[in-house]
Amino acid sequence: MNAIGIDLGGTNVKAVLITQQGEVLAKEIVPIRNSDWRGAVHEAFTKIRAMDVPISCFGLAAPGLPDDQNKQINYMPGRLDGLERFHWGDFLDSQVHVLNDAHAALLAEVNFGIAKGLKNVVMLTLGTGVGGAILINGQLYQGVKQRAGSIGDMSLHAESDEIGFLQVPGTLEDAIGNESVPRRSDHRFQTTRELMEAYANGDDFAKVIWLKSVKKLAVALCSLINILAPQQIILGGGIAQSNERLFEPLAEYMNQYEWRPDGQATPLVKAQFNDFAGAIGAACFAFDRKG
Repeated sequence: MNAIGIDLGGTNVKAVLITQQGEVLAKEIVPIRNSDWRGAVHEAFTKIRAMDVPISCFGLAAPGLPDDQNKQINYMPGRLDGLERFHWGDFLDSQVHVLNDAHAALLAEVNFGIAKGLKNVVMLTLGTGVGGAILINGQLYQGVKQRAGSIGDMSLHAESDEIGFLQVPGTLEDAIGNESVPRRSDHRFQTTRELMEAYANGDDFAKVIWLKSVKKLAVALCSLINILAPQQIILGGGIAQSNERLFEPLAEYMNQYEWRPDGQATPLVKAQFNDFAGAIGAACFAFDRKG
């Protein structure tokens, strides 16, 4: 059995054709031109579907909250105008199983990546914002109205004047997401990449800004550990590609703040999949829905 998985991002659409064993038979990346994300998805879908192999199911990952039937994104204010309640099955003339992009990234790791074989896992995607996903007893937990996993909207400072995407003050997303870097750095840095380069070069100001963000991330992770007690926490997204610049100070803060009644730290690991995680996870979701 083979599945097509599509990941609708902000600048590109990625698509894969994979087997149920995880073998990738084809990949496509189609840039979104002139905000035409519909056209980019259709182009990627058409190219992959043209492969001379049987295809049994289709999955699509996108930002936002899907409907209860996982046929469309019901809520995604402020991005990808027209995405809300856009029915993908009608557009692609196929049954399409739709899910949140961070949820898809977790499914890729659970089925074929760093979390394979585990039953209780939390994943954070650290990039422009902070996405999240939760696996409980081997099942993706989507929650009421599919809104579970909005980890970036965890509040770390109730008195903050910075209000997050879901109306919560002082969020984790504001603390470490790429979008808030200019404000956090008094506009000395525009992106996390710039901040990381300065940090690596010994810039004292960059060090203060970055370590403050990592400390807040550690506190958030320890809170999640106390609430969910996962076997593993996965960090993905562009910021996780900072490697030791993220994971080394993060480990030091976790040593300070994580409660370890048996002396064992909860493993913090880097996602195995990167660019195509959402597409692979969308295919996995389609496999699961098809049964």
